[in-house]
Amino acid sequence: MGFKDSIMGFSSKPDNIIHTPHGDFYLAKGDKRGVRKVIIDLQKTTEALTRQDMQDWRHAWQMAINVDSPNRQRLYDIYRDALVDLHLSGCIEQRKGFVMSRSFKLVDAKGKENEEAKHYFDQSWFKQLLKHALDSIYWGHSLIELGDITTDGDGCICYNGVTLLPRKHVIPEYGRVVPQLGMDWTSGTEYREPPFSDWLIEAGQPDELGLLLKAATQTIAKKNMLGFWDTFGEIFGMPMRIARTTSRDPKEHASLMSMLDASGTKLSMVTTTETEIEFKESAKGDAYNVYNQRVDRANSELSKLIIGQTMTIEDGSSLSQSQTHLQVFENLVESDRNMLRDIVNNQLIPRMVKHGFPIKGLRFEWDDAVDYTPEQQVAYETMIADRYEVDPTYFAEKYSMPVGERRQATPIAPTPDDGDEPTEGNEGEEGKQKPKGKQKNARPFFD
Repeated sequence: MGFKDSIMGFSSKPDNIIHTPHGDFYLAKGDKRGVRKVIIDLQKTTEALTRQDMQDWRHAWQMAINVDSPNRQRLYDIYRDALVDLHLSGCIEQRKGFVMSRSFKLVDAKGKENEEAKHYFDQSWFKQLLKHALDSIYWGHSLIELGDITTDGDGCICYNGVTLLPRKHVIPEYGRVVPQLGMDWTSGTEYREPPFSDWLIEAGQPDELGLLLKAATQTIAKKNMLGFWDTFGEIFGMPMRIARTTSRDPKEHASLMSMLDASGTKLSMVTTTETEIEFKESAKGDAYNVYNQRVDRANSELSKLIIGQTMTIEDGSSLSQSQTHLQVFENLVESDRNMLRDIVNNQLIPRMVKHGFPIKGLRFEWDDAVDYTPEQQVAYETMIADRYEVDPTYFAEKYSMPVGERRQATPIAPTPDDGDEPTEGNEGEEGKQKPKGKQKNARPFFD
């Protein structure tokens, strides 16, 4: 019995399909180069949007760390609900944006850059792969599948995309993928063995649950506090309308209540002389301190968790403090870059070489030499040009402008100040000028 036949004990007539009680599973597919690739056709289910509280969070956490049968399904539901928070998503996108904006290069064993090899990585599938890998910081372990091998518009070999395997189907603690939710991990397929492993990239450690586990403690409380604030606004935000009448007729009471309910912002009604309408203002005035302060605390806690500080996304108090906070944030960005570099060098490049990409012997590195602001670049080039002879072709290629030979600096003759002109007693005498500090005031204040 072959590999496919031994998964669930069913034989398969087609070359790449097995039939099980759970449906048909496509285990392999080819490409133009005849490379065999193995994937799993998972049965996707509609996720339920339910209200989450701290009890649900603790129970989901307990299920995820179960040693015998780990299950992260409920925890991922809480993560998805937490990402609705605007402040949290803003912090995550800021951190990811700083990493994705950096330049990279491919170098050989001697550190020499290979410009042609960079074209194989300057593709949309590679950028998507890096984004999925960065998401593992927040979601925990992520399993990414490489797409089919094809060619781009320039005729170079490339993947047609990457796919994030649904996290609920992956059991990273045991290296299994279950085709249907609720199945035990023992019935899943081992993805760390060939031929699955040749097309899969793992980001994050198998037991990592991600930063969203901690972030959920603040997003749940923040969402509840905002809901309470809305309720407070409904109850105490508008004046209470009270109608008093001497009539005992239920129909008149119902008519009066209907007029009050339907009045809205355009309050006008017709009543009898025995009916009295009163608007009672609320005396509650501390809602801002109660609710807004809790929301601000939740936002600051989320900022410290995701970006390590608060001033790069919130208001800063001083320039020196903001620079210190920026340095802390840049340390996190550097850590994320190191993680991506290790994934590309240790997992992606060996698989690309096996699939026929001509990049054997190359390594992925971040190119820090070009990541300067325009002001920093001018200062850097000026410092080098003032001290060393620079090849004019550097500036010609960098700025796409014709550059000639370096021009010799012309010395500028010093000009005498207004107060250093020769006086009547020392005209014609070289080097005899009035001492410094005794300059003539051209426009005296007291005339």
